[in-house]
Amino acid sequence: MPTNCAAAGCAATYNKHINVSFHRFPLDPKRRKEWVRLVRRKNFVPGKHTFLCSKHFEASCFDLTGQTRRLKMDAVPTIFDFCTHIKSMKLKSRNLLKKNDSFTPSGPCTLKPNSQQVLLEHSYAFRNPMEAKKRIIKLEKEIASLRRKMKMCLQRERRATRRWVKATCFVKNLEASNMLPKGIAEHILPTALSSLPLEDCKLLEQDQQGKTLPVL
Repeated sequence: MPTNCAAAGCAATYNKHINVSFHRFPLDPKRRKEWVRLVRRKNFVPGKHTFLCSKHFEASCFDLTGQTRRLKMDAVPTIFDFCTHIKSMKLKSRNLLKKNDSFTPSGPCTLKPNSQQVLLEHSYAFRNPMEAKKRIIKLEKEIASLRRKMKMCLQRERRATRRWVKATCFVKNLEASNMLPKGIAEHILPTALSSLPLEDCKLLEQDQQGKTLPVL
């Protein structure tokens, strides 16, 4: 079980109540060398129990499809606060010389992020299981609503198709009875229906009549 992060200046430690995950250095030599280079620690050699926390990876580096947060195969750590590490080292050396615990450095860099900042950095993750459950329930309701809308659209489409088939059969019957000029169907019907033979049109109409539509 990981206890702390190997990144310089990172104060993250394992705590099941804080949404920070820990990831081992890759076994592949090429990727492992790249991670070591990005960590920028002098004479640093990661061991079997050396970890980096999730604060040092972009959100796109994680695969969140499963129950646990996993790194993608091509993920590399790119988020480091080297300014914090340098300032922290200077502060320790001055405290040893002056033996003054009340000294606090000033400047744009902070010593270490608090738990609230960690949560803000990882806004893509849920803070607790109840928040995840509420999100799942909301998504399930949205899916059910979209399915109802899709069903209604399919019903309207079938009704419209039935009307077009009836109109096509009616016009072609009038043409066959010489009650309408020949070729009138090409002008008033869609191309796909105007070229349909009368026999096929009748079969299609019978097939459409045999289908029952659900009542809204």
